[in-house]
Amino acid sequence: MRRKPKIVLSSAGRFRPLALAAAPAHPGRTTKGSAMSDTVARKVIGAHLLDGRMEPGEEISIRIDQTLTQDATGTLVMQELEALHLDRIKTELSVQYVDHNLLQADEKNAEDHEFLRTAALRYGLWFSKPGNGVSHPTHMQRFGVPGKTMVGSDSHTPAAGSLGMLAIGVGGLEVAMAIAGQPLHLRMPQVWGVELTGRLPEWSSAKDVILEMLRRHGVKGGLNRVIEYHGEGLATLTAMDRHVIANMGAELGATTSIFPSDDAVRAFLRSEGREDDFVELRADAGAEYDVHEQLDLSTIVPLIAKPSSPGNVVPVREVAGEDFSQVVIGSSANPGLRDFAIAAAMVSGRQTDPSVSFDVNPSSREILADLTKMGATLELVLAGARIHQSGCMGCIGMGQAPATGRNSLRTMPRNFPGRSGTHDDSVWLCSPETAAASALTGVITDPRDWAEDAGMQYPEITLPDEATVNTAMLVAPLPEEQARHVELVKGPNISSLPEFPPLPDRIEAPVLLKVGDNISTDEISPAGARALPFRSNIPKLSRFTFTQVDETYPARAEETAKTTGHFIVGGDNYGQGSSREHAAITPRYLGLHAVIATSFARIHWQNLANFGVLALEFENPDDYDTIRQDDVLVLDGVREAIRSGPHLTLFDSTRDVEIPVRHRLSPRQVDDVLAGGLIPQLARRE
Repeated sequence: MRRKPKIVLSSAGRFRPLALAAAPAHPGRTTKGSAMSDTVARKVIGAHLLDGRMEPGEEISIRIDQTLTQDATGTLVMQELEALHLDRIKTELSVQYVDHNLLQADEKNAEDHEFLRTAALRYGLWFSKPGNGVSHPTHMQRFGVPGKTMVGSDSHTPAAGSLGMLAIGVGGLEVAMAIAGQPLHLRMPQVWGVELTGRLPEWSSAKDVILEMLRRHGVKGGLNRVIEYHGEGLATLTAMDRHVIANMGAELGATTSIFPSDDAVRAFLRSEGREDDFVELRADAGAEYDVHEQLDLSTIVPLIAKPSSPGNVVPVREVAGEDFSQVVIGSSANPGLRDFAIAAAMVSGRQTDPSVSFDVNPSSREILADLTKMGATLELVLAGARIHQSGCMGCIGMGQAPATGRNSLRTMPRNFPGRSGTHDDSVWLCSPETAAASALTGVITDPRDWAEDAGMQYPEITLPDEATVNTAMLVAPLPEEQARHVELVKGPNISSLPEFPPLPDRIEAPVLLKVGDNISTDEISPAGARALPFRSNIPKLSRFTFTQVDETYPARAEETAKTTGHFIVGGDNYGQGSSREHAAITPRYLGLHAVIATSFARIHWQNLANFGVLALEFENPDDYDTIRQDDVLVLDGVREAIRSGPHLTLFDSTRDVEIPVRHRLSPRQVDDVLAGGLIPQLARRE
């Protein structure tokens, strides 16, 4: 059988699978148990451990093999590389994708694309051109290697865990540091073992598995954990099925998710012409997990997440009959050929309801080519589908914004308020089976009930043994000497990173905004076609900050930035969702000194520290109710206080009360915050 061509990296970028036997001994490192009984996650971490102890909660540093950046966050990463005076990437492989800001309604996105292309050439990254595909499935197809570590400036980077990679979503500055050869610092997570048994029933699929996890545990259930799937049920899940589950592990708040590298991974890499990159990686017999759970796949039913949280999950039958006006199939959360093919089989020879906009976003050009070869694209078009370009599109609010007050069903990972591009949106998350059945009926429909009414058996989908590999839209890195002569092309919309001063020793400032639980980074720095084109222009992007919550915030904050600065008070899980560091930078640009919250989401908490914003938690969560918006708060002797320990006293001068708070910064992070952020701190060291 003729093998499809595969990308051959240059000698500077070629990589081989890492041997993952017992990792070499390292000073200060401890492991739980021996290498004879390790989990997959601990094996990969141990093989890359540079410093620290592999005990949950301890700060560790690990070597990073690969990085992933996309255009919504990558422009800042490239600006950060410029600020770091990088000459050439230090990773084995780094890839810059253009998959978010694809709409070129004016010159802004086109300017970003050209900046990213020239930056990739200058620094030695691969460049995936606009329309080539969503970063996560495309990276899995072309570059993913079992046992490697990867960080990405996108919170769904953990999708690569489907191949047995340790892939973590982080802020852009941490990606820039990794590209520059620096280790990743993180708290050693617990390893949460989820044992899969049984087999999925007909009309249920991988999306329903991760929705079941969210139904059980909500959007904070995975906080400070790596979710490791194991058990005999794995044999029934393809690598792309696992991608769906690993991708949306981010919605559980998990550090990452990981699967073993087994026969399913080998089959996937073989289909991509990359079997040589396979390395077997499994948990050892008797491996112990910090947390254990069992999930019987045979009990999974079609599920759906109601507006406006991925954790608001119910059985589809519970909400059957609800009207809606839009279905969108695609995105990184359901990117596989099978996901589109099953929908095509269901609508074949039928017409979708006339009241429904039936949108299909192929996740990569490879998927679109194979879908077309199968004849499935034609079936979708004949049924009424609108075929869009390969990219994130409606997932990030770049087009496909739904009508106000109308429900939208999507196979996407998130439905945070306003993320779709419509302020008062109503987005539901479901499987391709549920999406297709509902598109045909015009109301939310359990696919089992539709199949019974339609007299349809569950389709048998036969996928090609070999994918249609086409690397024409991947631009390889230039040789190092040639790359040094590349000039970065910066259009008028691309600004420089703002410079931030050190944290003041006394902060006396108003609470400019008080928000509730589960505030997402989409609500702090909105997605959508109005804001996203300014991702590389912090002064202009700052005008959109918190406008989903309070349209007056940017103007009020800009005034405080000239004088005292300000505080923000938040509830539980502040900053959940996207890894976009803009949600830390734009409030900082507008004068934010500190956020006091009940708790923080992992990535946003780190981003705040990276840009010199003090993140404090209430010692007593009930004190959240004590502070009111517009109260004036005082932190005195801040610099010595946060060096001395985690406990501080916040004084509410408006109400004449003292409120105990704490920080969770390591000594390294304390230095960064005091300096005004990581970049000023690095500049001081030079």
